[in-house]
Amino acid sequence: MSSSIAAIKVAQKQLGLDDDVYRARLHSITGKTSAKDMTEDERQRVIEDFRRLGFRPATRRQDGRQKLTGKYVPKLQALWIAAYNLGIARERDDSALLAFVKRQTGIDHTRFLHDAADARRVIEALKGWMEREAKVDWTVSKFTAEWEKAEGYRIARAQWVILVGPAEAKISRAFWDAIVGILGRHVAGRELTQEEWIPVMNTFGERIRRRKIGG
Repeated sequence: MSSSIAAIKVAQKQLGLDDDVYRARLHSITGKTSAKDMTEDERQRVIEDFRRLGFRPATRRQDGRQKLTGKYVPKLQALWIAAYNLGIARERDDSALLAFVKRQTGIDHTRFLHDAADARRVIEALKGWMEREAKVDWTVSKFTAEWEKAEGYRIARAQWVILVGPAEAKISRAFWDAIVGILGRHVAGRELTQEEWIPVMNTFGERIRRRKIGG
């Protein structure tokens, strides 16, 4: 099967077109009802039409693996990597995330995750897992400072407890000194963007995994 035919088939599934609607669409564009009977130019016209309808072809990483696609992928991947950096997810690979999504929703792939309620179910399941297994504190009150609400901060704090223990973790300065060491600069007002929390969480995650391997 050529790559353009495969892309058209993926588009049909992604857009949720039943066979009758799908073939009618093909016919309206090319006068043909089967992608196999089309020229390459006609297939490209079909793909372009499906793009206008919302089709998003899968892209690939440098290692050749397909990137996950879907409206909620950035949030889900960020939480999954956080679970990996907390030491509770064994694999960072996207296939492990897809298996988790399937268990929570019955949906096979993130590109089919369109309903906000389904996405929320996965997000809350991930957060609940982190809370149970890694003691991530998601609670917010009227006394919670804005910087304390950041997911990166909450995950990094839980990582720090894992690394140094609950008693040592109460010494706030040591936590922030470690962050300064990772970022290589002073942290003003303790406010970091989510992008700035990423190297912190990744570094703490590496330390957690090394500790597990070391026994």
